Amino acid sequence: MATPLQHKPVLLDEALAALDVRPSGTYVDCTFGRGGHARALLGRLDAAGRLIALDQDLAAVDAGKDIIDERFTIVHASFAHLGEVLAARGIGAVDGVLLDLGMSSPQLEDAERGFSFRRPGPLDMRMDRSRGETAAEWLAHASEREIREVIGRYGEERFAKQIAAAIVAARAREPIASTQQLASLVAATVRTREIGQDPATRTFQALRIHVNQELAQLSLVLPQAVDALGSGGRLVVISFHSLEDRIVKLFMRDQAQADHMPLDLPIRSRDLPSARLRTVGKPVRPSREEIQANPRSRSAVLRAAERV
Repeated sequence: MATPLQHKPVLLDEALAALDVRPSGTYVDCTFGRGGHARALLGRLDAAGRLIALDQDLAAVDAGKDIIDERFTIVHASFAHLGEVLAARGIGAVDGVLLDLGMSSPQLEDAERGFSFRRPGPLDMRMDRSRGETAAEWLAHASEREIREVIGRYGEERFAKQIAAAIVAARAREPIASTQQLASLVAATVRTREIGQDPATRTFQALRIHVNQELAQLSLVLPQAVDALGSGGRLVVISFHSLEDRIVKLFMRDQAQADHMPLDLPIRSRDLPSARLRTVGKPVRPSREEIQANPRSRSAVLRAAERV
């Protein structure tokens, strides 16, 4: 059983199977976290294999420095800069790219990070605490319309209008600087919610996505990952909510289609662009046993594709 500061990698065996690991291959773990997937992947590589890990969270990078292995490199960087990271290290085609888009347990359990409405702490929410605006700072100046749009779009929150109005009214009295303040405010505003879900769940998700520009970064990394893959290389993505999964699903579908041209365009078939990916298998979700052992895995979905 994991302690609060340990992290259970989600769909571990399934991710390794989807990567179809080549022992002498070069792999990229774009979201090191606490290294669950990375350590298992290293265990599948031989002496010629190589693993490059990225993470924008300095705490994750520090954890990665505990891995003393000449085959392993960890880089403090957002995966949106994947192409730059590989080019700077002279790395050409790779054999696999893995993205686990979930939050790590240490991030959620650390009250100082401000990700969880269950723990009192500063309303930060930044993955990379060395740069950028905190959630509290953004809420202090964003317009009511901007707040409503973020909570509605990224949290899929039907009470976004009421929550935004409550935030603007509350900040006129005092700054909204803590997780407890925001969670209490949302709870007082949202009177109904799905069984078993805290009223603040969707609002906290929305603010975290906005502060870290998570969907924009995901859209940036996917084409870079395909560019980095050699023939037969695999792209494996584990997402945790419908907004992420929709981006991944549509990207893989589009890259698996050879013809994106208008139907009435006069062009010879041999001149049509070829497909860059082929999807591998069906979407994979955690087993009942994994969900029971790790409830945070319940919304995960894994999609895989191969470079052609």
